[in-house]
Amino acid sequence: MSRRTRYQQGSVQREKRQSGPDVWIFRWREPGPDGVSKQRKAIVGSVNTLPTEASALKAAHALRIDANQRTPQAEGAPETISQLIEHYRLKELGADNQSRKAFSTRSAYECYLTGWILPRWGNHRLDQIKPVAVEEWLNGIKRARATKAKMRNLMSAIFHHAMRYEWTDRNPIKLVRQSAKREKVPDVLELAELQLLLSKLSVRERTLALLDAATGLRVSELLALRWQDVDFENLELNVTRSIWHQVIGDCKTEASAKPVPMDSYMAEDLLRWRRQSPYAMPEDWVFASPTVGGKQPYWPDNLMKRYIKPVARKAGITKNIGWHTFRHSFGTLLKANGEDVKTVQELLRHANSRITLDVYTQAVNSNKRAAQSKVVRMMVSNAGTISAPVGTTESGAIAVNAR
Repeated sequence: MSRRTRYQQGSVQREKRQSGPDVWIFRWREPGPDGVSKQRKAIVGSVNTLPTEASALKAAHALRIDANQRTPQAEGAPETISQLIEHYRLKELGADNQSRKAFSTRSAYECYLTGWILPRWGNHRLDQIKPVAVEEWLNGIKRARATKAKMRNLMSAIFHHAMRYEWTDRNPIKLVRQSAKREKVPDVLELAELQLLLSKLSVRERTLALLDAATGLRVSELLALRWQDVDFENLELNVTRSIWHQVIGDCKTEASAKPVPMDSYMAEDLLRWRRQSPYAMPEDWVFASPTVGGKQPYWPDNLMKRYIKPVARKAGITKNIGWHTFRHSFGTLLKANGEDVKTVQELLRHANSRITLDVYTQAVNSNKRAAQSKVVRMMVSNAGTISAPVGTTESGAIAVNAR
């Protein structure tokens, strides 16, 4: 007769703190490297959010599952999607467990989990999730295709998490079809529009817009710059961190952390802004907010909505401008100048060139027309029956000669 795998429930106890509210502690036993069982503990939460022992026991469910994960066939494996998500949050999204995901990513995941996935699938057992049902659910959600694709990918990651812990041997989400194709091409500012906008902005906003449009920095990286990151001697920006909702984190990718070249004209703009800024010490934020005494940089949405967009509208620019518009415009202008894909990729600090080509660059009309004309000339250069080419105007319209 086989020996039944033991499943430990653990215990929850209230513990006093010298400062702040009391907390609930979950205790369990875990085998050490030498095979000897040792007592372990972890904080479940404070009494402010978990007022009763029953609520603390319920909140400790993910910790209890993790304490038993060394025996995958034990009774403690998660039965529902809700329980699986609790464990996924504990191991993958926790801020104090050296999560590999950026704060912005964790926040977005939490929105998808609490707003969409848990309400629809939380009470389902793992074996009740069917690809067609998930696909139909996504089709019925009134959100952009890219957003629905992110929900689909998150659900797939959750099932992959379950497979790693041997709680299931299949990932049904792999069979779910969901396009991430863009529904609208993002606006790109043409060179004349950029010149017009920069000429109308005040020093602070002009410096911000020029840095963004001439480096392609993400706004989270742009606002996370300190003066000590600006190397005026070597004309480089040392991008080492990002900030999102005033939480400082690492850059998005390894490629993002590379130094960014800084044109001398941009350096002059930065020096002009530094002379005006009340926060000009090396450790100060380049774009420190006076509202909080320079302890934090400005909020990006506030700058865009209150200062940059109104100036653009007043200047007659009708395109929908956002911080990413400058990044898209930078990539497109580089491509229009004939720069090779590798150079554009490294300037935009993409992990691979596919993103550079598919998402961040658009060929401007004049370049498309010139490329097409080259092909046409190749096709008709030796065709004697072809008449002389019809003239075109600067805008590309056919110029009809009066007879």
